[in-house]
Amino acid sequence: MYPAKVESLKLPGARLHYEVRGSGPVLLTIPAGPMDAEAFAEVAGLLAGRYTVVTYDTRGNSRSVFDGPPEDCSVADHADDAHHLLAALGSEPAYVFGTSSGALIGLDLVAAHPGQVRALVAHEPPVTELLDEAEHHRAEGRRIHETFLAEGADAALASMIRSGEMDGDREEPEGPGPEGEPGPGTPETTARIRKNVEFYFAHQWLPLIGHLPDIAGLRTAPTRIVVAGGVESREQVAGRAAAALAGRLGTTVVDFPGDHGGGLADRPAEFAERLHSVLAGGEERYAARGSSGPS
Repeated sequence: MYPAKVESLKLPGARLHYEVRGSGPVLLTIPAGPMDAEAFAEVAGLLAGRYTVVTYDTRGNSRSVFDGPPEDCSVADHADDAHHLLAALGSEPAYVFGTSSGALIGLDLVAAHPGQVRALVAHEPPVTELLDEAEHHRAEGRRIHETFLAEGADAALASMIRSGEMDGDREEPEGPGPEGEPGPGTPETTARIRKNVEFYFAHQWLPLIGHLPDIAGLRTAPTRIVVAGGVESREQVAGRAAAALAGRLGTTVVDFPGDHGGGLADRPAEFAERLHSVLAGGEERYAARGSSGPS
């Protein structure tokens, strides 16, 4: 009903692949880690009657290719790409949704360019620097990278998920899915995500370790910032980090369906409705942890 219009944007050193569905105010979705635009395809289709939903592959992932050899990408680099993408889409402030490391990108985008973002929903940003055991998580991050160098991406991914670090709070995978975790998909998608996982650990993982957003800047930004968390992952690393960030921002975590990444894939209709309700300002009805959400 809402076919995707495929576009590309030339940036310094790379070309971004993005897809546009629907009409209305712009809603930019920022994927996590090895995910790409396809991870949001079903939710985008459900929201396209209300928003111009823009999904994209972050720099170095899938169809967003470098002009030359792959390079390391920091959260700030990805936020700058999102800034240029929003500028190409128009001058009006946009809604932004980011999940996991994509939420970190969204937070950096707001801190650097608050006038571009009307509202940000940051879903479980893994701001482990705000946890009491921050040094443990930094050490775990370094150990996972050493595993990647010694044993490869599959071993590093399994280690990451077992330890609950960053983008993996679920069981050990049997094969890659939307987050480099198990899940259905075409052979083309599987091959794409496998390549993304390799890039993730080679060029994105180390910059994520110890990353801390500009909390002072976020507190004074005119953008409405909503910190979201999975109702099933409150006690997991990213869920606790999201709660810590919300506390620093003087707000509370808004419950979303599923766990750290499950709601997008497992309950897309419920996830889409919750996201729309939050963007429309309805999160006050169920912001407190422990509430059952809107009826």
